[in-house]
Amino acid sequence: MIRYSTARLVFAFLGGLVLLFILAPLAGMFLDTGMPELMETAGDKEVTASIRLTLWTSALATVFFALLSVPFAYLLARREFPLKKLVLGVVDLPVVIPHTAAGIAVLGFISRDTVVGQAASSLGLNLVGHPIGIALAMAFVSIPFLINAARDGFENVPVRLEQAAMNLGATPIRVFFSVSLPLAWRSIVSGMILMFARGMSEFGAVVIVAYHPMVTPVLIYERFGAYGLQYARPVAVLFILVSLAFFILLRMLSRTKHAGTSRYK
Repeated sequence: MIRYSTARLVFAFLGGLVLLFILAPLAGMFLDTGMPELMETAGDKEVTASIRLTLWTSALATVFFALLSVPFAYLLARREFPLKKLVLGVVDLPVVIPHTAAGIAVLGFISRDTVVGQAASSLGLNLVGHPIGIALAMAFVSIPFLINAARDGFENVPVRLEQAAMNLGATPIRVFFSVSLPLAWRSIVSGMILMFARGMSEFGAVVIVAYHPMVTPVLIYERFGAYGLQYARPVAVLFILVSLAFFILLRMLSRTKHAGTSRYK
């Protein structure tokens, strides 16, 4: 009992150090930012336009690639095929490569001399320096979070429920939409939230694809480089508050959705 209590105290102390390491820089940043500075920043049209751009491009990337990623995640969860481990490694690759390298890769994919860039140019779009290019850069570095979360969710769906539905005459597509998807929905939504949050915080890949228009992480860097910490800090604090509000709201919505689909369990 004594050893257990001592170990628990040691673990709690170590955990406290970790929490202090996370909270102390954020608390210091908030304490050093006065309310007048924050209100002035909130009224800055450049800052508000940047936050809006960041939110909607990340949301666009998340929703669009969710339509592609969720069926793919189901395939990864339910099927074995040659080179599957290689495919799983490719899915995780954007997480481990430097994000500046990711930005260069995306830039080479959408520049005007590529097939994608030429197709966009035929529609009158230059993806480099365009919000769509920003969304693609965000998606590239954040899509593994969605795919892996959705795959874990589908893996937790009992196979016997899908088999029972097919034995009753349901097609595989109907089983997917009526059984698998509702039961894995909470994991999918969690993955979408993580993808959205990771996308809107991205700097390295986005700054190479589009310095202008500026998403908020790029704007924070630009103001820090041009004017120093005093001018960059209020923008960072405001962006953290907005991001936190959206994160809490999305989590609440995901719990509501989970409660509405719990009857399937």
